Amino acid sequence: MTNADQPATCDLCDAHRNDASGAFRVLPPVFRDFGAVRRFAGTVVTVKCHEDNTLVKALVDSAGEGRVLVVDGGASLRRALLGGNLGAAAARNGWAGVVIDGCVRDVAELATCQVGIRALAPMPLPTEKRGEGQRDITVQVQGVWVRPGDWLCADEDGIVVMDRAPA
Repeated sequence: MTNADQPATCDLCDAHRNDASGAFRVLPPVFRDFGAVRRFAGTVVTVKCHEDNTLVKALVDSAGEGRVLVVDGGASLRRALLGGNLGAAAARNGWAGVVIDGCVRDVAELATCQVGIRALAPMPLPTEKRGEGQRDITVQVQGVWVRPGDWLCADEDGIVVMDRAPA
């Protein structure tokens, strides 16, 4: 799905306003834009890690195939889980976007990366590499459940998550 074909989050919210099934979810408006791409969507890949970006690096160094990496960083504001090198890798390897419940660094570099990047805040401290974390598990991002294989759509108005891409 290209950016031009991507539905607007407001339109998705209008279409799903009465959905009480949990299949349609909206992330709280706490995320800031850091990448050069403002609108992105794709199938979700998940990582859960706390102040250790070993798995984030491994994933952005692999083929993204238009997917969106959702990182449950526990909303930590103490270490950056993505910086300029990893942002460039995500763009180079075809990731549509990265959404981090945590921080990023190298903000000026990230702004030039042709990938969507959302995170809570900038933080110049890097992580420690301990090889910890989990991938492809259900995570909770700002109180919202996100599962591997969900579909995420982000634009200027916010971020929504659905159990499947819209028809």
